[in-house]
Order: sequence, then structure tokens, then C-alpha cells
Amino acid sequence: MPDLPLTFASGLYDRVLPLYTGEVSPAGIDLSFIINDRPREIFHAMTNEARFDASEMSCAEYVTRAAAGDCPLVAIPVFPSRVFRHSSVVVNRKAGIGNPKDLEGRRVGTPIYTSTAAVYVRGFLAHDYGVDLTRIHWVQGEMERPGTNPNPSAPALLEPVDIEINQSGKPLRQLLEDGAIDATMGSVVPSSLGRHPDIVRLFPDFPEVERDYYRRTGIFPAMHVVVIRRAVYEAHPFVAKSLFDAFTAARDLALARMRHEGTLRYMLPWMWKEVEVIREVFGDDPWPYGIAPNRTTLQAFIGYLTEQAMIAAPPKLEALFVPIE
Repeated sequence: MPDLPLTFASGLYDRVLPLYTGEVSPAGIDLSFIINDRPREIFHAMTNEARFDASEMSCAEYVTRAAAGDCPLVAIPVFPSRVFRHSSVVVNRKAGIGNPKDLEGRRVGTPIYTSTAAVYVRGFLAHDYGVDLTRIHWVQGEMERPGTNPNPSAPALLEPVDIEINQSGKPLRQLLEDGAIDATMGSVVPSSLGRHPDIVRLFPDFPEVERDYYRRTGIFPAMHVVVIRRAVYEAHPFVAKSLFDAFTAARDLALARMRHEGTLRYMLPWMWKEVEVIREVFGDDPWPYGIAPNRTTLQAFIGYLTEQAMIAAPPKLEALFVPIE
């Protein structure tokens, strides 16, 4: 029997690269890897057009749809994108914001309020620093161009939130420079960071802040999850385990190559120091797949979604993923 043809869309991250090169092949699947380094385009094409058989997907969009019972996708516990987000909170120093609590009563820009990155930022602001999120006036818009992102596809918020859609004709970056907003947060930072004297990070020592956050909480924010069209999974349930095993093998190969000391695999002159720090903080598995090693992160994320009125009640974690055994 020939292998099942299956399309998969994702950014070309190091941990999935062996699937693109063919060095790792999922059993029983003829995988066609479609590269797209603009994840928002992938999310829209997958949720609204069913353009791919499988893809990376916003964790927030998947979980909110699954919790609402309106999701044509299933997921496996593979997380191709993970990012600590303390580094993404940027302020105009003239606004006098010296600590997270100072964000209360301010205007804060965010590209997409319901994005996974924004959920995690609001989560740690509230839980770690006691920030009252209801006292922030949110301004939603594109960071580097006027207008708003046209493709967010998360369900509507369940409670009113103080959100203003940016209709100023200026991008959030310019509003921050002009002092029309006081801060930005989300998945991207304004291009003026490091170039404009007044645009700075709220957490300038973010590597140590984020390491401390992980040590204290066990949370390594998962931004994206791998999803499969429900119709494909129901017709061919073996694809879930086959893909999970292949993603795991690809990640393991990427880790082995990163740790090879014969040459620098990436343009990071002091990469070996970073590799040592990674091992010190995370141990031998810095990028875990599966439910069990990610339970703390995922349960915290589900809690944030509930607190932020994006889902009505926390779903059972195991119900969000199909079996891979």
C-alpha cells in the first residue's frame, strides 16, 4: 500500500528541518512540507480554508475553538514554537513606567489581543506582578504599518474588555514613539527598540528574568501546536502517532546538531555558553513534546484563557489532544 500523501505547513524551524530535508520521514506518510515563515497566514488558511492536512497553529486559537466545541482540527502535543515573552514588553521611558504595576491606567498597544503571546504576557503580569488587567486600556493594531491584522480567528471574547482599534493612521510603533500609547506587548517588538532613545524594554535584563520565571513556575510558554484536520485524522487515525514520532525524531536530531562542538551551527559566536545555560536550566530535554512534561505550562495557559474571558471554563487537558500511543 502506498504511503498516505499529507501536506504540512510550518515555518522552517531547526526542530522541524529534518522533516523538510527528508532525513526524518513519518511512517506511512508521504509528507509534503510547505514552508511559510508568516504563521498568521498559515493559521488563517488552516482554520478558514482547510488548505493543509496538518500545520502549526496558534495555541490560543486552537484551544479557544476546541473549548467552544467548534473546531475542525485535532492536535498532537508537539510545540514547534515556544518563546518567553518578558522580552516583548516595550515602553516609552518618558511615560514613567518603572515596573509592571505602572502599566495600570496606561494605554498599551498589542497587535492581536487574543494572540497566544498576548495571553501569556497578561498572564505573567497578573500572576507574577499583581497587575490589574482591567485597568489597562488596550489599543489593537499592526506594529509596523497602519491598520489592524485582518486575519485573527479566535472566538469572540466572553466579557467586555477595554480595547480600542487603532484607527489613527499610524502603526503602533509610531504611536509609542509619539507618546500616544505608553507601551506595547505581544509577539513582536517595535523596530525602534534599540534605535530610538526613549523606546526600551520593561525588563532590560530579560534573560535572567525569564530564567528565574521558568525556575519558579515551570512554565515555558508554548506559542504554536501541531494540528491535523479532523477529517484527515478520523479517516487515518495512525497519522497522529506517526507525526508525533517523526517530530520527536526531528527535534532530537536538531538538538544533537546544535550540541556538536566541531563547528558553530548558528551565527551565534558564544553559542556554547548558551548551550551550557540551556542544559543547566532545562536539563537534557529543553523542548519537550507530550502532555506530561508540558502539563504545568498548558494548565497555566488554560487558566489564563479562562481568566481573560477567552473560554468559559477550563477543558480537561487530555481532551485537547488525540491519543499518540
